[in-house]
Amino acid sequence: MQPDPLVPTRRSLISRLRNWDDQESWREFFTTYWKLIYSVAIKSGLSDQEAEDVVQETVLSVAKKMDTFKYDPAVCSFKGWLMHVTRLRIIDQLRKRQRGIQPKNARQTQTSRTATVERIADPASLKLDSIWDEEWQKNLIDAAMDRVKRRVNPEHYQIFYMNTVKKVAVRKVAEMFSTNVPQVYLIKHRVAALIKKEVRSLQASESATLKEMNVRR
Repeated sequence: MQPDPLVPTRRSLISRLRNWDDQESWREFFTTYWKLIYSVAIKSGLSDQEAEDVVQETVLSVAKKMDTFKYDPAVCSFKGWLMHVTRLRIIDQLRKRQRGIQPKNARQTQTSRTATVERIADPASLKLDSIWDEEWQKNLIDAAMDRVKRRVNPEHYQIFYMNTVKKVAVRKVAEMFSTNVPQVYLIKHRVAALIKKEVRSLQASESATLKEMNVRR
């Protein structure tokens, strides 16, 4: 079975999170996962402030439950568990929003109240699987790119970024960096290969970390 594409952590990070006093580990966990959680919350229809609350509450929930989570690939992955925790916090925000809807006056009809509530997503039917998978993969690639960026020649990374991410034409990139077209292609190929290698490394590292976890779901 192929391992799920997982967001990156160093091999021992998740195990270290079991110690709440290890502030550096929790800071690293937050840095790694907050964008993923925030993006999923936004795509689920939450406002910026609601999404920020979801991030905060999800991290706090993970902190409280880490000691009782056990990695069992036959039951769930860390990816699936984190999605479950995030889903619950998103549902919490949607329910808070619904509870905040009050009739403007006593004569407001039931029909108008129902219509207002129906404009809000139904928490019970909220489906995050496809959104989560998409954002999970993006987060993985972004993390791999960030690691490669810190290791390679800054100009080489900028050449790769301008052509591959910003979609600037090769000839234009060559002009911008006072180089030639073949060199741009060569740099692009080398940086892309490093990123793919980093993605594979992050996947393998996360899978190994989860197998070492000794916590219960």
